[in-house]
Amino acid sequence: QVQLVESGGGLVQAGGSLRLSCVRSGRTFSSDTMAWFRQDLGKGREFVAAFNGSDNTTDYADSVKGRFAISRNSAKNTVYLQMNILKPEDTAVYSCAAPCTVIADIQIVCDYWGQGTQVTVSS
Repeated sequence: QVQLVESGGGLVQAGGSLRLSCVRSGRTFSSDTMAWFRQDLGKGREFVAAFNGSDNTTDYADSVKGRFAISRNSAKNTVYLQMNILKPEDTAVYSCAAPCTVIADIQIVCDYWGQGTQVTVSS
């Protein structure tokens, strides 16, 4: 019913850039919030960024503010994550998810997830 397909991951040197894409198919609504998460080996899942469909605002983890940017192309049902000035600590599997709901302004819960795409940043 809902499918999320990600692309754009790869290997990049520190200081470089990558743009991830996530295409959503099935039942979609422009008001849906979409988000990016990441998980490195041995670590828990970490929130990265969200595009709030209800008001078109964006939210970012403190660790990526000023370096990453999330955007959406509504006509293509696609959300992007532009990643700049990449650091080795950005290395992780990045996944997109939708629709998402923010709870108590401190956590986010999402219904469907993509398969994830590997981002590796070398020093």
